Amino acid sequence: QVHLVESGGGLVQAGGSLTLCCSASGWTFRDYSVGWFRQAPGKEREFVAAVASNGESPHYKDPVKGRFTISRDNSKNTVYLKMNNLKPEDTAAYYCKAVRDSDFEIPVESGSWGQGTQVTVSS
Repeated sequence: QVHLVESGGGLVQAGGSLTLCCSASGWTFRDYSVGWFRQAPGKEREFVAAVASNGESPHYKDPVKGRFTISRDNSKNTVYLKMNNLKPEDTAAYYCKAVRDSDFEIPVESGSWGQGTQVTVSS
């Protein structure tokens, strides 16, 4: 059974940094590409970034390119999202999911999202 736990969110001022963590248990973590998604109030959930199972081929949505860095440590079953130069428009709940190797922006399965971790950026 897949179980993902997001952590690391918080309240920061614009221009600040945060590192989010996605910890996995109960499945062969290293076999899956993993992505980060976010959902702002009143908006649909959107893709942010993803990384292949071997830690290569990072992929980012345009609004976060150059500011966010995704990485993973398979020995710790953890994927990280380092967020620099945060902007108020980055305010959202952030979620991680296993994603398709053929299209990083699509979750392997769309149901059962985790609790997420809230990121709030003040101006």
